[in-house]
Amino acid sequence: MSIRKRYLKNKPFCTVTFSLSKAAAAFASDVHLVGDFNGWDKTANPMSRQKNGSFAASLSLERGKDYQFRYLLDKERWENDWQADKYLPNEFGGDNSVVVV
Repeated sequence: MSIRKRYLKNKPFCTVTFSLSKAAAAFASDVHLVGDFNGWDKTANPMSRQKNGSFAASLSLERGKDYQFRYLLDKERWENDWQADKYLPNEFGGDNSVVVV
């Protein structure tokens, strides 16, 4: 799992690439990036399977904000990104990952 940030010069956005390792995906065939940047829509941001078996997705996010998110594997299992900038409790008794842009 990892988060890579690329800030755009003279623009109020940052390209953030979210990656879920092959080991963390644990044989999942379908992974979606779900968070407050897409209204927690479980289908809005499918992640692409990479040649090495990991999954990745890139989003352009507005600078100066914190975004809560999680990975949804095979439409039923939620995973956090353990390289997130921080974590916040959610209403289901767990935590959400947070990326600070």
